[in-house]
Amino acid sequence: MPFKEIKLNDGRIIPQIGFGTWKIPQDKTQDNVLTAIDVGFDHIDTAQVYGNELQVGAALKETGLKRSDVWVTTKWSGVAATRPAQAIKQSLDKLGLEYVDLYLIHSPRLVRPNIFQGWSEMVDILKKGQSKSIGVSNFLISDLQELESSPITPAVNQILLHPYVYAQTKPLIEYCAQKGIVIEAYSPLVPLTQYPGGPVDKPVYAIAERLGVAPEQVLLAWIKSKGAVILTTSSKKERLERYQAVADIDLTDEDIEAIELAGAKGPGLARFRKYVKPVVLGLALQGAAYVAYRWLL
Repeated sequence: MPFKEIKLNDGRIIPQIGFGTWKIPQDKTQDNVLTAIDVGFDHIDTAQVYGNELQVGAALKETGLKRSDVWVTTKWSGVAATRPAQAIKQSLDKLGLEYVDLYLIHSPRLVRPNIFQGWSEMVDILKKGQSKSIGVSNFLISDLQELESSPITPAVNQILLHPYVYAQTKPLIEYCAQKGIVIEAYSPLVPLTQYPGGPVDKPVYAIAERLGVAPEQVLLAWIKSKGAVILTTSSKKERLERYQAVADIDLTDEDIEAIELAGAKGPGLARFRKYVKPVVLGLALQGAAYVAYRWLL
């Protein structure tokens, strides 16, 4: 069963899972995008600041796919102090496209203090057909409220979303739902990749064992349960295939509640786990040096 298609407030349909290219080196981007498309990803997400739009474009060209067969998102990141009108032209040239499917303001800091004016520039891009849909990224409720008088509401708000930030992010998610703004979730696997051993591990691993799936699939299924667009990445084909298989994984209400209750506790000491080994090693070396020093006396 494929992922469901999500309808945006402008009437367009966005695929529910996308391949993100954040942090992918330029020399790896083309191959990684090709692998993602090969396993079924038809939604590719990049940005001006990622520095890999050229490689994304090369991959898209190599696939030979019709333009309508793939959804492409990029973002105005304020690189080189360009405004949206200049940035979209640069991005389209690098991508080798006449238009992108979705163009985002990468951060509200780019348009503060006059958020409405910055959004008006995005509306111009929409009217010119350089992007079929427009939206924002990392916007707070207060930022979005400044756009309420605009005739065009952002189609999406791309935000950090995983169980450890859900409690504080929930009001934003609810506000976006009220305004018809779709949430796109980036870095959904942070509990496993950055905070292993945290409270979320217990319910996630238990659910994974019960369903016979991988823990990362459980986290992505949790994102799916929120009706959000999933943005994830990997250089490994087998992992990307597992991500695609999340379309067939549905969590129970009890599963979702267990994950969120654990997430509300925060990562706890797991946030420091990556520092523990270096510290322990340093202390061990200091101890060994002291023993050697005493032996030499």
